[in-house]
Amino acid sequence: MAIDSVPRRRFGGGDLNGVLGLVVDNLSLLAFMASALVGIFGMPADLVFRRMFPGTALGVLLGNLAYTWMARRLAARTGRSDVTAMPLGIDAPTSIGMALLVLGPAFAAYRHAGMDDITAGEATWHLGMASLVVMGVLKFVLSFFGAWVQRSVPRAGLLGSIAGIALVLMGFLPLVEIMRVPVVGFAGLGIVLYCLVAKRRLPFGVPGVLGAFLVGVLLYYGLGPIGLLGTGYHPPGTWQWRLGFPWPNLGFLQGLPATVPYLPLILPFGLLMVVGGINVTESARAAGDDYSTRDILLVEALATLVAGFCGGVAQTTPYIGQPAYKAMGARTGYTLVTGLVIGLGGVLGYLSNLVELLPVAVLAPILVFVSIGITTQAFEATPLRYAGAVVFSFFPAIARMLAIKLGDPTIVDPTRFAALYADTSHGVPVMAVIVILGNGFIITSMVWASFVVAMIDGHVRKAAGIVALGAVLTAFGLIHSVEPIGAVYLPWTLDAAAQAMVWPFVAAYGALAVVLLLLSLGGGGASERALPKG
Repeated sequence: MAIDSVPRRRFGGGDLNGVLGLVVDNLSLLAFMASALVGIFGMPADLVFRRMFPGTALGVLLGNLAYTWMARRLAARTGRSDVTAMPLGIDAPTSIGMALLVLGPAFAAYRHAGMDDITAGEATWHLGMASLVVMGVLKFVLSFFGAWVQRSVPRAGLLGSIAGIALVLMGFLPLVEIMRVPVVGFAGLGIVLYCLVAKRRLPFGVPGVLGAFLVGVLLYYGLGPIGLLGTGYHPPGTWQWRLGFPWPNLGFLQGLPATVPYLPLILPFGLLMVVGGINVTESARAAGDDYSTRDILLVEALATLVAGFCGGVAQTTPYIGQPAYKAMGARTGYTLVTGLVIGLGGVLGYLSNLVELLPVAVLAPILVFVSIGITTQAFEATPLRYAGAVVFSFFPAIARMLAIKLGDPTIVDPTRFAALYADTSHGVPVMAVIVILGNGFIITSMVWASFVVAMIDGHVRKAAGIVALGAVLTAFGLIHSVEPIGAVYLPWTLDAAAQAMVWPFVAAYGALAVVLLLLSLGGGGASERALPKG
């Protein structure tokens, strides 16, 4: 059956709602990345807007065009007119993680090494491109083994690790930005919670995201010019056409060697997107749209690869919530229009103007809501008996968030930070423990949740094996790296002071593995839930 023979509406009111939600979601992430890279770390704005944004936006354009085509092909094959395309956009947790954990710290390290801002920015951009290519290659390979990956890592480990990112990096840090301009941000957040958490409707059927956006803009530009927002208001600059064509280039090759210290972050970022893609495809299938899981993952991997080749620094992902877009009446027009708005905006430069015109306090409420949704999903999609494992997996992410804030030179003087990190007069320094616990936190969260799940299921010997794997990962810095930037290493090449911190952590995992193995030999593998009562 030809696609055009299927009667359907190309674009309607439901598609308009979908465009508003999907575009604002992507804008909020771009705004947060720009705020972090330019505002917090001092990266040149032109580099972010003319080099990083266009390639990133190109990935969104290509992915949404492909998903639109897939939806129309599905409609043609099934003869249905109610097929809803899979939404695709910039991934929230990993994009925030890239800005705060990879790109920003790398730029600061390059400057500390004596590079000027332009040279350090170029090196950071190449690192971002290379990171995206590495993630894209990983996703491409794993797209053929997605189901195996999902079976190998417990859901509590996968969802717990991403929920930790969501809760502290994607939720708490944007919440701080909201409360820096509380009159604007808190009002918008309240509307988002009213509509998307409490499931209430705004007057005239206005979508919740759009309502929060409009109220935030009105408060910001209504109260700011008359001085009622204090230092929270910054007058908008002049409109600039920052043209930036995302031409393919080989800059990622220069950045590949620099990715090695960040692989404990980059590789799990890619892995999580594969598992997330599997989950959202199953969600769409349950809602009535039966997409090929492999095709969904392949499109997303290729969109990420093309973005990386063309200067992008943030990966794309199929968004959670396809059934919600279907329920609001969106079909295939919303992904087509969203792709064009974001993709052309990156090329023509109006995305950067929108990001500068719209303060983070206006856009951040949607990030807080998404963090709530992801964290809630970690508990809802995981059997109740594993709730303790999910909660336990949050602690490494909390440590990473503390390390980010304590490592901020505007909060703690770098000299003071270094002194606290190196002070071993009373054992391993508290500052070092926080940093070491947070380094490689995504993999750490998976390991911790996985061995707790194994214990809960009564597989204590398996739990011992997982903990022993944690000891090996710790020895080489893949988790709990003693280097402040989280670099991996060969432990025997470290100096005496660093080895004095590495081996106690390795021994801790080894001791726990032995304890669990002894428990399993002594009958500790039997689950109490399986024992007869009375």
